Amino acid sequence: METTLDLHLDPAPVAMLWREPGVAHEAVTVPTVALAPGDALVAIELATICGSDVHTTQGHRGAPTPLVLGHEQVGRVVAVGPGAVAADGASLAPGTRVVWSLTVGCGACEPCGRGLPQKCTTVRKYGHERFVPGWQLSGGFATHVHVRAGTAIVPVSPSLPAEVLAPVSCGTATAAAAIDAAEQTVDLDGRVLVVFGAGLIGLTVAAMAADRGARVVVVDPDAPRRDLAARFGAAGVADPTLDTDSPGGVAHALGALTGGGAGSGTTDGRPLVAIDASGSPRAVAAAILLVGVGGVVVLVGSVFPSDPVALDAESIVRRLVTIRGVHNYAPRHLETAVGFVARRHDAYPFAALVGETVALADLDSGIEAAAGARSVRVGVRA
Repeated sequence: METTLDLHLDPAPVAMLWREPGVAHEAVTVPTVALAPGDALVAIELATICGSDVHTTQGHRGAPTPLVLGHEQVGRVVAVGPGAVAADGASLAPGTRVVWSLTVGCGACEPCGRGLPQKCTTVRKYGHERFVPGWQLSGGFATHVHVRAGTAIVPVSPSLPAEVLAPVSCGTATAAAAIDAAEQTVDLDGRVLVVFGAGLIGLTVAAMAADRGARVVVVDPDAPRRDLAARFGAAGVADPTLDTDSPGGVAHALGALTGGGAGSGTTDGRPLVAIDASGSPRAVAAAILLVGVGGVVVLVGSVFPSDPVALDAESIVRRLVTIRGVHNYAPRHLETAVGFVARRHDAYPFAALVGETVALADLDSGIEAAAGARSVRVGVRA
């Protein structure tokens, strides 16, 4: 019968405990870790600070406290519980460099059976769970993470930069899920695709879509982000604060890309794919109005409360528009994301998205930097 593996570690792992807005993180030690069958203990090489971590610490996003934040990281396996395996079913061995999914699924409930473990009826999320005995090392802002059975674990090459790999378990894999959702309705090759938002997800969507033969327009109000989008495969960029037909506006950018007419990857001059990675209600409404007959709108950025969006049902019906929601991702998307950055990290500057990097003990200064930084991500090293 398989049993728990009890580890007594010296030096003890350290986790940064967050309690409430305005209170500094507290470093706590976790000298004993009990690995159940299928579990793994991973030493963190690099973590990155997601926007949701910033929003939580600012009090804009609810969380069960106290907790260890952080859900973007790469590390090496230190120890494994009995029967621990990677996402492809191969045995997991100490020393393997890995990334892992944001969510833990049970594998037995109805959503898990439908291939939606991110919506498991008992889902748990790294960096989102209360600090409790038995799973204290549940977030990436620590020296180690206790990776639970039911997590998709993907081995990664020792040669890939940690800055490329750390965000894969959040934004990169979510971008892969958004592309997958779009492709279930429209073949991207030769099509025009509009991305709203040039954060990590939007930039990655642009790169993935460009690799599939799409011509991408990225819409973002921030000029440096628009400049960055051009390095991630965007054939055009637009500023949503400008009149749509004015130079720099969305319609103007689309017209410049297509010659101002039908065809050229559009229907009646309209793009067939729009992906919102911003969560802005204005962007969501614009995306839904933008696409042509038979088009698809993928909403991935709306993960926080916001104003409702007016919906013209008749227009959607007459245009045969599909609207898809994407929240987190399935294991196959994580594997797709790892494969993509392994092949294309030299073509697109993913490593450059991680700017300032702070020590784990300076996590609060790193979060402050992430809240105001021009870089897409701030790194954290133990």
